[in-house]
Amino acid sequence: MLKTILIAAALAASGAAWADGAAIAPGARLAATCAACHGTDGASKGATLPPLAGQPQQALAAALREFKAGKRQATIMTQIAKGYTDEQIEQLAAWFAAQKK
Repeated sequence: MLKTILIAAALAASGAAWADGAAIAPGARLAATCAACHGTDGASKGATLPPLAGQPQQALAAALREFKAGKRQATIMTQIAKGYTDEQIEQLAAWFAAQKK
């Protein structure tokens, strides 16, 4: 009986940790999709794609808005940016700006 109670308590505690969505910032959730091209936390390697980490927030947001509007040409970013709301663009820009270069 005690073993069952301990297992139930452990499962409940682990479920509470998973249920706490506030532990991951919205910008971080959105940025996870950027990792394949721009590297983990926006720290891309090499010169092929620009690193996003540590860039000014206004510059990042402006670039995403330009991609979204089709004013800035790219192979894939134009399509990706169209899927973000203005609020999500600001969240992404803030999150990447806060990362270390």
